[in-house]
Amino acid sequence: MHYYQHHIGDYRKDTSHLTLLEHGIYRQLLDLYYISEKPLDANALRLICARTDEEQAMAMQLLNEFFTKKGDKYFHSRCDAEIELYHGKKTKAKASADIRWSKNKDLQDANALRTDSEGNANHKPLTINHKPLTNIKPKRAEALEDYFEDFWYKYPKKVGKQEAIKAWKKAKPDILQVIDALNWQIPSKQWQQEDGKYVPNPATYLNQGRFMDEPPTIEAPF
Repeated sequence: MHYYQHHIGDYRKDTSHLTLLEHGIYRQLLDLYYISEKPLDANALRLICARTDEEQAMAMQLLNEFFTKKGDKYFHSRCDAEIELYHGKKTKAKASADIRWSKNKDLQDANALRTDSEGNANHKPLTINHKPLTNIKPKRAEALEDYFEDFWYKYPKKVGKQEAIKAWKKAKPDILQVIDALNWQIPSKQWQQEDGKYVPNPATYLNQGRFMDEPPTIEAPF
């Protein structure tokens, strides 16, 4: 999970007594929890780069204050709820996509059956002047056009829509993969700086396959 809701009011209410250093450590612990999608253990101190005795002592204090220890694991109820909600939404989105694909398939099958029946009844070829019929869209094309609008609604920079449509049809991306990528790319530091100056144009984003980029991870110190 690479994106989560930050409820400022709730956070400030619970953490108003923390120092700036404690805030930084606590947010690092939260980020690690969401990225790994699992409870933390003592190894978390190394993963958030708490190196000095002071930083490690603060990290342990924060784990004991804001997390619930069960065995050797530290659980966070708010994080667990957000992670469960995220996966619930993802499951619903996939189910919705499956339904849309199924409907498109049924429609194509019905069109193909009707076309075959008409061709057999009238003994006429399915082409005119040796040109293929274009009035029946393949299910994949219909679905791609539908999902492009989902992408366009989500994408933060709305310029060059016609070029973006061409790029979308050429790339034929998985809409769920695209949305997952945008969920961590939109709030990223690079895309947020200078009022979105470095957000690529939609067509560029699609042509370069940026939806296949991998999110940054928290690396252990050497």
